[in-house]
Amino acid sequence: MNSRPLVVDLDGTLIRSDILIESGFAYLTSAPHRFYRPLLWLTRGGKPALKAGLAETTNVDVSVLPYDPAVLSWLEEERKTGRTLVLATASHERYAHAIANHLGLFDQTFATDSNTNLSAERKRDKLVAEFGEKNFDYAGNSHDDVAVWQSAARAYVVNPSAGVERAARKVGNVERVIESRPPSLKTWSKSLRLHQWLKNLLIFVPLLAAHELSNTGLVLASLLAFFAFGLCASSVYLLNDLLDLEDDRHHPTKRKRPLASGALPLTWGIGLFPVLLVSAFVLTVLFLPWRFAAVLVGYYALTLAYSMYLKRQVMVDVVVLAILYTIRIIAGTAAIGAQPTFWLLAFSMFIFLSLALVKRYAELHSMKARGLVKTRGRGYVASDLSLISSLGTASGYLSVLVLALYIQDANTAKLYRNAQFIWLACPLLLYWISRTWIIAHRGLMHDDPIVFAARDRVSLAVVALCGIVFWAAI
Repeated sequence: MNSRPLVVDLDGTLIRSDILIESGFAYLTSAPHRFYRPLLWLTRGGKPALKAGLAETTNVDVSVLPYDPAVLSWLEEERKTGRTLVLATASHERYAHAIANHLGLFDQTFATDSNTNLSAERKRDKLVAEFGEKNFDYAGNSHDDVAVWQSAARAYVVNPSAGVERAARKVGNVERVIESRPPSLKTWSKSLRLHQWLKNLLIFVPLLAAHELSNTGLVLASLLAFFAFGLCASSVYLLNDLLDLEDDRHHPTKRKRPLASGALPLTWGIGLFPVLLVSAFVLTVLFLPWRFAAVLVGYYALTLAYSMYLKRQVMVDVVVLAILYTIRIIAGTAAIGAQPTFWLLAFSMFIFLSLALVKRYAELHSMKARGLVKTRGRGYVASDLSLISSLGTASGYLSVLVLALYIQDANTAKLYRNAQFIWLACPLLLYWISRTWIIAHRGLMHDDPIVFAARDRVSLAVVALCGIVFWAAI
């Protein structure tokens, strides 16, 4: 049995996260109108006051934090040998003790209090005073831990930040390096939600509706708009995931998202989302009309409002989702200097309201199957299922009615030589909308409806047939 205590760091070591960042975003989510208070705490009392203030005003559920399974397994084996385990962290003592109590692994806990930020040299001095120089082993992951390793007998390096392993090996006491992070390329793709860029194909709808595919300049403008919108959307997805960490961890599928699961460090998400946003607007300012820039600003502002508040309001959330889809079409018209038509906007609002309700219906259906009564972070309850189904199917069928009325419009005859052929698209859409709702009713809608449609052969066949119908009508 090893008589030396094994001291373990928390942030980035025991958990694939950072309690300070977790509590910071929890605070912003719960009190966005008081965003300035953490800055006051920091300027008046430094990091100890900031951490104390956040600990007093937030509640992070420690039971769903992304604990590193490799580290937990190792600690459990060490505990079985009778070894003393110690948790030493720069996080606030309230959360440190809650985590220690939840895991039931640690004999002692040292953490930041209202006066002392227990990191780097201060942590080292605390451990040396408690156990003696070179009389404890230490597991950490960051540059702050190098000072502690210098006074430890053995160093355990866990998922090290850039350059940390090299610095630790210079100390000369590295016993083991634990790497348990998943492949980065797949992680980045999931974080940026590249599959969600499919929604941005709506930007090309005005180009198709105006029959301008042969206009190289307008096609290029639409392509640039697609990428600018994609960068902006990925930025929003990252920010939304940061704000929704705890809610996502309570969700059966969203808990696997890179930020919620700890596969992607929170600091990377914080650093990347503004870079993507700035890149989107630089591309817009340099190459696209000012109207597109205005639409992009509106999209970002509405999405931010949705993430911070609107998504918790019953029915407001689905209407906003329908608007966000429609904004993509408006962005497409702005990129090519066109005007959105009444018919296109009406069709878009009704069809995407139906799909937004499909998404909520699927979430409620899954929640009810798990025996839950109320959604977490939303305002819906299980008994809303039947009403949501009625509203969603009605909205979908109204979109087909809008298409039918569009066929009879005088301006449509100017765009299509055989406008009556478009009638063939109506039964195709009625079939697809009805089938989508039946799939959701059976509990088989596991993805976002748009992503589902992109992967579903029947949906792709319907889209292809509708394309043929409109092509034949020209």
